[in-house]
Amino acid sequence: MSEIRIRDAAELLGVSDDTVRRWIDQGLLHAGKDAAGRKVVDGRELAEFARAQAESAPDPLGVGSSARNRFVGLVTRVVSDAVMSQVEMQCGPHRVVSLMSTEAVQELGLEPGSIGVAVVKATNVIVETPGGSE
Repeated sequence: MSEIRIRDAAELLGVSDDTVRRWIDQGLLHAGKDAAGRKVVDGRELAEFARAQAESAPDPLGVGSSARNRFVGLVTRVVSDAVMSQVEMQCGPHRVVSLMSTEAVQELGLEPGSIGVAVVKATNVIVETPGGSE
């Protein structure tokens, strides 16, 4: 069982320590104590809670797609040359960067302040964990 300290749980969820403590007080999360007597939450329960709490912005496109990773966001930066462009979006707490043709940027009217949907369909996703293996 993975035990996560309140401070770390708050950081992972993008909220304050006090918010996590309120959720515990309200019975939305259950807390225990670790070997040092610090308040902790079960990692599996925190994951389920995070998933249930996740709210994404409504997808303005309303199209069918096989891609499950659709992030509605605000274009924050566009860097273009004659052929290629780098488009940066802020999708909730996540920064998403896309490389595309400058022609596509112009056709889509992408500029800072415009709303877009970043669609990610990847066959390779790297997952890392803290610390090293010994």
